[in-house]
Amino acid sequence: MVPVHNRYTGPLMSETFDYVVIGAGSAGCPVANRLSERPSNRVLLLEAGPEDRNIWIHIPIGYYRTMMSPLSWGYQTEPDEGIAGRSIVWPRGKVLGGTSAINGLVYIRGQHEDYNYWRQLGNEGWGFDDVLPFFKKAQDQQRGGSEFHGSGGPLKVSDIRDKREICDAFINAAVEAGIPRNDDFNGATQEGVGNFQTTSGHGRRCSSAVGYLRPARGRTNLRIETDALVQKVLFDGKRANRIRYRKNGAEHTVQATREIILCGGAINSPQLLQLSGIGPVDHLRALGIDVVHDSPGVGQDLQDHYQARIIAELNRPLSVNDDVKTLFRKAWTGLQYVLFRSGPMTFSAGHVGVFTKVLPESATPDVQVHFIPFSADKPGGDLHPFSGVTISVCQLRPESRGEVMITSADPRQYPKITPNYLSTDYDCRLMTEGLKMLRTVMKQPAFARYLKTEREPGDGAVSDDDLLAYAREKGNTIFHPTSTCRMGSDPTAVVDSRLRVRGIDGLRIADCSIMPAVVSGNTNAPAIMIGEKCAHMILEDAAAGYPPHSDNRLN
Repeated sequence: MVPVHNRYTGPLMSETFDYVVIGAGSAGCPVANRLSERPSNRVLLLEAGPEDRNIWIHIPIGYYRTMMSPLSWGYQTEPDEGIAGRSIVWPRGKVLGGTSAINGLVYIRGQHEDYNYWRQLGNEGWGFDDVLPFFKKAQDQQRGGSEFHGSGGPLKVSDIRDKREICDAFINAAVEAGIPRNDDFNGATQEGVGNFQTTSGHGRRCSSAVGYLRPARGRTNLRIETDALVQKVLFDGKRANRIRYRKNGAEHTVQATREIILCGGAINSPQLLQLSGIGPVDHLRALGIDVVHDSPGVGQDLQDHYQARIIAELNRPLSVNDDVKTLFRKAWTGLQYVLFRSGPMTFSAGHVGVFTKVLPESATPDVQVHFIPFSADKPGGDLHPFSGVTISVCQLRPESRGEVMITSADPRQYPKITPNYLSTDYDCRLMTEGLKMLRTVMKQPAFARYLKTEREPGDGAVSDDDLLAYAREKGNTIFHPTSTCRMGSDPTAVVDSRLRVRGIDGLRIADCSIMPAVVSGNTNAPAIMIGEKCAHMILEDAAAGYPPHSDNRLN
């Protein structure tokens, strides 16, 4: 058996595992946990970042400190014409737990229709009824189990612990504007306004590392290596069977007798495939990379949710901005958390949510709102000196698609990220109508009585052209990149419906990169579901006596 440890204790050159999981993020931790539940499976989990020991990882509001810290890869997009030529930062987790350790904690699955659409595209086993059992299996729902929710799973999902007057006012205003109240965005329907639930328990973040790895650390068949940067997947012909990675300045190679599961996310997964010789043949050859398999879709079809924010100044001190103005109030905020696990330190990146339709042709909600009871110029920046709140709107199903492409054979070099935001008329309409919808809600009596002024975009932005210009110049990612190793059966799909890399044996991908289209909401919960479902399919195939590869190289 392989001993459990978290620190490097020697070379792994001669060691062999049944399964090697690359990336200990939202999906990778569930994969490693479920595979290692079988004592006969020897599992290695590799993570490029450190252990999740930073205290701010585990305090919910800590995302505000960690998102732009060394615990993030800190990717930078290419200058993008659709957002006024700007280049913006894309935080992705580089730590045990991945982005689930630094994200805003909001628990959203998306719409039933999202997954039924995946199934309609030919991805058997990915309709909503197919994926719901895996959402439920993952979940430890504070409200208990039900038709749509699970209890006793690894991932704690809880109600907001701290209710605030200004948040209730926004909910009431949305209802006054004709948006129905919804106390469960992950239930029978998504549409409506209400408080978000978060991936937390008893006032502490529940990342995938906390939920899935902590219970598994005592298993003698699971090995976890942190600070291990995977450089390349190695092959015997078209069979993936080895991993080369660097740790402590030295290179190491391990073998996988059954499968390698790539869980790097929408940036790292296509990057590693391309570095390993799987991708567009001309691009790889131009970089001097030996081609293992010509897969033109690797790195293509990138999607992300783009947001524009209204910053509103209140006429009374009801904002978190006010809670940090003096040493006394800061101290009280800390005491609330230490003594009661309540107060602003329990906040997620969204207190109130809205899912609604702003275009007449939409059959289901086409925008999402995050209402946050504080404000700043940018994520991770200093809070404003005035009593402010942030109300952001993002498009749920953008048409715009971009790409992620390596520019070097050096795995330490970041890939080129080209989002192509707001590159279609549809996306532009959504952003302008979304901002107008926010203003309509803010004008309702329940909220208007608290409003002093709209700081951004301000009274000068009146026309649709004004609002679109503001969205282009001041909008930002809401941190949901997907679809760069898209699942499907068409010639440019990268993985099949069992998440096997098409044209290759012994290699699967489990993360948001496999989404045929981005889901209508935050992506952490779907990523965890994908990890659960991938592990189930691997174990299912093994139990059926399938070899550690398939005939999918014919696809």
